[in-house]
Amino acid sequence: MPCPYKKNLIQHILSIMKPCTIVVVIAGTNNPSNSAVLAQHFTEGIKTVDGIEVKIVHLNNLHITHFTIERYNPACEADDDFCTIENTLRDAAGIVIASPIWNFSVPSHLKNLIDRMGAFALDQETHSKGQLQSKPFALIYTGGAPMIAWKALMYLTTLHIAEALKYYGGTILYRHFEPKCVQGKGKFGLVVDKRLEILKAMNRAGAAFGNVALQYAQSGTLPFGSRFWHGWFSFLYRVGNRVMYPISTFQ
Repeated sequence: MPCPYKKNLIQHILSIMKPCTIVVVIAGTNNPSNSAVLAQHFTEGIKTVDGIEVKIVHLNNLHITHFTIERYNPACEADDDFCTIENTLRDAAGIVIASPIWNFSVPSHLKNLIDRMGAFALDQETHSKGQLQSKPFALIYTGGAPMIAWKALMYLTTLHIAEALKYYGGTILYRHFEPKCVQGKGKFGLVVDKRLEILKAMNRAGAAFGNVALQYAQSGTLPFGSRFWHGWFSFLYRVGNRVMYPISTFQ
């Protein structure tokens, strides 16, 4: 009969030996891009943590086929750039998403990427059970509106991104919105590079996120507070599914 302690020890050693990779997904399309600059400084903070490798993905450089129901099939087609990042996203110890907010939502290629992630982030039988096992996420947003607009409305209109990732089993550890990313009225352009305090804050937040991701890679667990909220959210989803599915059969 196998020894559980020995098995757990071997799994722990293998997890430590496995490289800790954090993927940074940049959804901005402008060059230079405010969201990309914030992501750069967040990444610099991550790199201060020993034992972490960072991979940066620019969605604007990829062609990811538009989501259809058939895309839930995990088989990967060679002519689709999703194949080039699928394993990277699946195996990452943490994922950072940096995106502008356009017209109260994110660029369509980011929403499409999240939809396509359902091929591996949901179970194959029901497509309703998250498979990401509490994987940590950080969300960095930029927009031209003032902070009051974010708190009053834009937070709600972009909530679908965080909720989808949590539905997949992920845990949102960090969320930031940078307001007034405009050079003047109706004039868009790079401005965050001059906001030194914000860039320092991004660096500190990146280091903190890196430490949590490293712990997650080595032990498979998050800090207690993050585990609590992830468990609570998962419980609410399970209750919601049990209530809604019977109701849906009568419609």
